[in-house]
Amino acid sequence: MQKHLTLLLTVFFAYSTFTANGQKNSIEIPPFDDKYSNYVRKLEKGELDIDYTDFRNSYLESKQFGKKGIELDNIRKKVYNEVKNKNYQNVISLTKAMLSLDYTSMFAHKYLQQNYKIIGDTLNQKKYYDIEFGLLYSIIRSNDGKTCETGWHVTQIEEEYFILSMIGAQLQSQSISNGGKNACDKMVVKMEDGETRTYFFEANKIFEQERKLFGK
Repeated sequence: MQKHLTLLLTVFFAYSTFTANGQKNSIEIPPFDDKYSNYVRKLEKGELDIDYTDFRNSYLESKQFGKKGIELDNIRKKVYNEVKNKNYQNVISLTKAMLSLDYTSMFAHKYLQQNYKIIGDTLNQKKYYDIEFGLLYSIIRSNDGKTCETGWHVTQIEEEYFILSMIGAQLQSQSISNGGKNACDKMVVKMEDGETRTYFFEANKIFEQERKLFGK
């Protein structure tokens, strides 16, 4: 009887460990006592009325930023695969793993809310939809994106590509541009109607992080 109980407990804890490591059932709040961690804590509690621009900037200053590494991109690839196979619960688990690393990821919020909608969880769908568009609007309402001087303020390169995908723009060329105090990514794109447009992303924060990383 004792051996049987021990075996059951072993199987239970092994399953629990797999669930925690292989499938994210909840988003992990960063353990740091900083602005970014406090923002994540608020958002997870449903307190969505925050300064999303300040939130995105705070991620760069948090210790959490250094934990992102290549793991985020690896999980992103898995998300695409699970979406293709219509494994909705796996998409939810994977996007929660992404948000545990970077809660500012609009990509993760998008696929999380969309899959909550598919399974009928309207409460969580609305929550992460509102966060996704809170982040999105903090960028596209920061300026008009028509010149480098009035470029959209971004803090990570993936924000640029997310916005282009959201407006149905196909990238044709990318280059670095300068205007006033801004260093920008200049994106020439083709729209769904065939029109060619140019958008500027003010990337001062991105270039600042690159200088820190490479010691320039």
